[in-house]
Amino acid sequence: MQAIAVPAFRDNYIWLAPLNSEGREVAVVDPGDARAVTEVLEARALKLRAILITHHHYDHVDGVHALRERYAPALFVPHGSPLPQPHHEVEEGDEITLVETRFTVLETPGHTPDHVVYLAGGALFSGDTLFTGGCGRLFGGSAEQLYRSLEKLRRLPGESRIYCAHEYTLGNLRFAREVEPGNEALRRRLAEAEARRRQGLPTVPSTLALERDTNPFLRCHLPEVQATAERFSGRSLTSPEAVFAVLRYWKDTFS
Repeated sequence: MQAIAVPAFRDNYIWLAPLNSEGREVAVVDPGDARAVTEVLEARALKLRAILITHHHYDHVDGVHALRERYAPALFVPHGSPLPQPHHEVEEGDEITLVETRFTVLETPGHTPDHVVYLAGGALFSGDTLFTGGCGRLFGGSAEQLYRSLEKLRRLPGESRIYCAHEYTLGNLRFAREVEPGNEALRRRLAEAEARRRQGLPTVPSTLALERDTNPFLRCHLPEVQATAERFSGRSLTSPEAVFAVLRYWKDTFS
């Protein structure tokens, strides 16, 4: 699957996922801006069949009402979402078949308690759980929850393409360089990402294999990452979960 990026706001990506081989029928993931989505749909003569929501934050849902009024797509939201009815609630293990494409739902709490991600055709629409080079902040969920969610995603096939919801790669990789200054794969990735951004090109999507090699939040089990987190925190860390919690706090204060 090759999803279409719809840039929105300052650094959001809204994704249009093709649902058939012709690519004319699509689902939209996290439409925070209805106008931006509508412009692409109309310019490319695409038919919007469904809206998939990963979590309830405004920059992921504010376009839902306008898109439903104009196109009447089905709406899928995480179980317990505050979005108004009518909608279909989804939870761990649910499968959604839309036209010719099947999406699998994984629950990934942490960024928010209600976060889910959607898998289809080798594409992972990860919302604000897994970013290119990083992960989401904690807004209502816990560090333990987010660590477990990321571990669930880390075990997916390495060729999985990561379609996250923000262009945060440069900031994330510059932090990752502080955590693992000797990581050669990370050095190369940062140089490539800087070159792409100088040209105005996106750094998303990534692959899970690349994230496993360079994203510190997927590498908390490694001795080098643990040692750096211990130096930052000034204490011994006895589990990958504790390392993750330190890294998440460190990233929140990093500039």
